[in-house]
Amino acid sequence: MELDLDGSVVLVTGGVRGVGAGITRAFLRAGAVVVTCARRPADVPGASFLPCDVRDAEQVSSLVATIVARHGRLDVVVNNAGGAPFALADQASPRFHRKVVELNLLAPLQVSQAAFAVMRDQPGGGSIVMVSSISGRRPSPGTAAYGAAKAGLENLTASLAVEWAPRVRVNALAVGLVRTEQSHLHYGDEAGVEAVARTVPLGRLASPDEVGACAVFLASPLASYVTGATLPVHGGGEVPAFLAAAQNNGGTS
Repeated sequence: MELDLDGSVVLVTGGVRGVGAGITRAFLRAGAVVVTCARRPADVPGASFLPCDVRDAEQVSSLVATIVARHGRLDVVVNNAGGAPFALADQASPRFHRKVVELNLLAPLQVSQAAFAVMRDQPGGGSIVMVSSISGRRPSPGTAAYGAAKAGLENLTASLAVEWAPRVRVNALAVGLVRTEQSHLHYGDEAGVEAVARTVPLGRLASPDEVGACAVFLASPLASYVTGATLPVHGGGEVPAFLAAAQNNGGTS
């Protein structure tokens, strides 16, 4: 078995910036034909682009139909589109929370349903990779609805894996801190980024391409017996706060 995905047709939602662009590049390096989608285009050399708001069922259906019409099949979907701005739970509107859950949980389900309708009837089936977050596994203050949606996404992954086996494998990545072109919006200047990196056991933030490599693995024949799994991609997680507190006060770990 090999990592090679030569000729496979891959859809990466939100695959034009940040982590999504890294995922797109990783599949291109593996030899795949990559289609990206987002509401606004951005240039990722080697990939084609189709506009789509993944929250809109009609747009999603049209997106998948267009891919199949152009390429004859759809082998892999990476549900990467997502995110949420910072907003304390008691200060955000019901509409805000609804939109966050819609984008980060219901949209991946919607895209997956459309993809499954194609994958179940084609030779070789298919593979779906959800891009989740460590925010779904720990408290997520300031992005509570986002964290709750990502927790739901992991459960959705496990449920779809059972329902859609053996034709389609469904897995997820629980992604930690990633250095992107927008890191400064979350962590401040370079000193802020470095301070945040010190809270990660590996001592740095991930690159988008490292996340992409993990998505390629889950989609590839190397993971042919892996379904319903969520792979942590977080550099070891977070150094426990009590260790830093104890060391600052003369304690030892």
